[in-house]
Amino acid sequence: MADKFELRCYAYLDRMQPQYAAFVGTITQGDLPVEGMADLYIEVAPGNEVFRLVDIAVKATQAKPGAQLVEREFGMFEIHSFEQAEVIEAGKVVLDRLGLKVSDRKKPEIASVQVITNVDPYILECAPAAYINLAANEAEKYANIKIIHISSVGRFGRMWLSGSEAEILAAKKAATQALEAIEGV
Repeated sequence: MADKFELRCYAYLDRMQPQYAAFVGTITQGDLPVEGMADLYIEVAPGNEVFRLVDIAVKATQAKPGAQLVEREFGMFEIHSFEQAEVIEAGKVVLDRLGLKVSDRKKPEIASVQVITNVDPYILECAPAAYINLAANEAEKYANIKIIHISSVGRFGRMWLSGSEAEILAAKKAATQALEAIEGV
């Protein structure tokens, strides 16, 4: 089955930060995630497989489904729980069913990083899109910034942040280091 799927993103967030969780809560149509929960984003191609994969994850664990998005080419879903072990197990079950490993995921590519002082917020773009969730959460974890917007579906994921120049630079470092640390193909 593994040759039929592209594991575009497998991003585990150990603890959702307050602003990040609040933003995700505004766009989630499923169970609302809250600050402190563990979170897992999985993006695949073909996109319409998302619904089957969420079904597998929630039937095998106590993790709750949040976002489920399908666009023309890719699909992404998110599951969360206060119990990190539940989220980790849900991801393992999905990968086992697909015959894939975490190392089969696509390594994120940073497509654009812009810091414009005294005018606009910090903007980062990456591909696959769902990895932007990890970048935004890590930026908030390590810097005193404001999350303006996150777009995590499509060809590129994008986030807009604002804050002091020093905090934006710290957020930039945390976000890019988190993405660059991910192993994959």
